[in-house]
Amino acid sequence: MTDLRELYQETILDHYRQPRNTGRLDDANRTAEGYNPLCGDKVTLYLKVEEGVIRDARFEGSGCAIATASASLMTESIKGKREDEALRLLEKIHGMVTGGGQTGDVGKLAVLAGVHEFPQRVKCATLAWHTMKAALENVGEPVTTE
Repeated sequence: MTDLRELYQETILDHYRQPRNTGRLDDANRTAEGYNPLCGDKVTLYLKVEEGVIRDARFEGSGCAIATASASLMTESIKGKREDEALRLLEKIHGMVTGGGQTGDVGKLAVLAGVHEFPQRVKCATLAWHTMKAALENVGEPVTTE
């Protein structure tokens, strides 16, 4: 179990130090902003959605290691997925980080499972995910975790 926990921590730190899919996406047709006032995390998500499929995803922002790593992992995971698949993945991740739900079918995202042991960090881990939902649903106002 210790080895697994160390692997999770290593993966989160890697995605924090070298986040994937950062920067503005000039041809994005869906965008949303998210803010976590508790921790100060901010994220702007850019999606390119064609025929119900997320073709590209990028983000900009600043935040703690968990918020940044979660956004990086999320953008990697949702590319190529249909909108409904991405929203179902949000539900799985939310269940996993709030109640320690199953990690078997979330792939690399299982590294976020340890967050359920730290309830004050759940909002950090889910900010990008809720921002993705807002982008897919064309919500015009920023998403907040409060």
